[in-house]
Amino acid sequence: MGFSVKEIKDLMDKMQQTGLGELEVEDEGYTLKLSAKKAKKTVENVMMAPAAPVVSAAPIAAAPVAAAPAAPAAAADDSEEAKKEESSKEEEGTVVTAPTVGTYYAAAGPDKPPFVKPGQAVSKGDVLYIIEAMKVMNEIKSEMDGTIGKIFVKNGDPVEFGQPILTIV
Repeated sequence: MGFSVKEIKDLMDKMQQTGLGELEVEDEGYTLKLSAKKAKKTVENVMMAPAAPVVSAAPIAAAPVAAAPAAPAAAADDSEEAKKEESSKEEEGTVVTAPTVGTYYAAAGPDKPPFVKPGQAVSKGDVLYIIEAMKVMNEIKSEMDGTIGKIFVKNGDPVEFGQPILTIV
């Protein structure tokens, strides 16, 4: 039977949207290999994890800040320090990571409100977000009580296994 042109174009579009570098599909004895020239990342080994959220106990460190130019040193240092303090305060807490590769969705549908927002209180068992993997919608639930700190990804973004999604403080 093989692959139709529409199926191949759909696969190519999905590869471009997700940044997937290579894809190999077999169907009834036919093998299709696709490879993108400018892939964002190469995935060597892909393992599907259970749909339970993975929570890292260690807070993530603030990103390094580039050194300020020497001329306006006093004003720049104050500004950089203030940004550094804000950044570290926002990133405190427990980081909730993606349990699988897929697409992040903040809400149950495009016309629905997001499950959580920064500053919102959550309880153990509350739905935090959805990850779509292979057309399966996986609800990711909170494993603790707390308040949503920072959300690192945007609705519809592709995510990788272990990628930080949000913090709970």
